[in-house]
Amino acid sequence: MAIEDVMRGMWEQLPPVTRNILAITAVVGVADFVLGSFGIDLVYWLGLMNIGWSSFHGAGSFHIWQPLTYMFMHINVWHWICNMLAVWMFGMTIEREWGSKKYLTYYLVCGIGAAIVQELIWMMTTHGPAVTIGASGAVFGILFAFAWLFPEQKMFLLFVPIPIPSRVFVAIYALFELSAGVASVNSDHIAHFAHLGGMLFGWLLLLWWKHKDDERKNRFQGKDFSNYHYKDPS
Repeated sequence: MAIEDVMRGMWEQLPPVTRNILAITAVVGVADFVLGSFGIDLVYWLGLMNIGWSSFHGAGSFHIWQPLTYMFMHINVWHWICNMLAVWMFGMTIEREWGSKKYLTYYLVCGIGAAIVQELIWMMTTHGPAVTIGASGAVFGILFAFAWLFPEQKMFLLFVPIPIPSRVFVAIYALFELSAGVASVNSDHIAHFAHLGGMLFGWLLLLWWKHKDDERKNRFQGKDFSNYHYKDPS
């Protein structure tokens, strides 16, 4: 079997939302590279701009679509690989567990939630132009969901070959992001609080879904079926 057939088979076996996230981010990355050679920087249009500084018109200003589009852009190939590897490893599992519609809703809520948190942080700390890009906020939401669904699944911290439960892994990662964010609000180029925002909005959405599921179960359990007549469908 040719390598092309193997790769095509692996691609086709990916669930649809995971496959499309990988494809869209790849296409946007190529478009950014090609247009950049003509002096057109998509970051100024699709990246998340600081709404507190923005003039709301032209390139480099905040636009309403940016909380969505920023998560499909990346700084470079390595940035894209790191995020998309997580989408492939964990997002694929979650999509198969939940179904595509629920997974897509979750992914977008986490990504947009991360953008909202980043804008709030900028409002409190930044009085000039600022931009962030990347799927990391949504990816951190994916990691949180994976720990929620499979809390005892063993994972490894980088350079520490000791398996730990996913719930512990995610908790350690969240504490690291919080400490890094507090220590370097404006001194590095990593949106630590956006990462935490993705986790926060993922957690809130999971709680909401659990609340709605509990409500449905309670309504069903409270019904009196004693007067219903059942017939064997066979």
